[in-house]
Amino acid sequence: MRKSQQRAGRYEKEQARKHRGKAKGGPGQPDYTRGSVKAEVKNWQKPVHSGVIKQAKQKGVKEVVSASGFSQPAIEEAKKAGITLISRGKRLT
Repeated sequence: MRKSQQRAGRYEKEQARKHRGKAKGGPGQPDYTRGSVKAEVKNWQKPVHSGVIKQAKQKGVKEVVSASGFSQPAIEEAKKAGITLISRGKRLT
């Protein structure tokens, strides 16, 4: 496993603990769950784009956490889909 993958895994687990969720991960699964709420965690250097929000909606995800923020189209898409966006500890939608 590459260092970047290890770092991403640690970040996902850290965010799951921070949001009082249980870390899951794995292909096709949410990164963490908290009760019936599924969440995705993105530790990217660039802001998360609207394509990620569309994929999250298809997976049934209700929260997306990003270390680098979200693009304006992603914020608009999340509002339409009813997905909560969290960046740097602040809730955006």
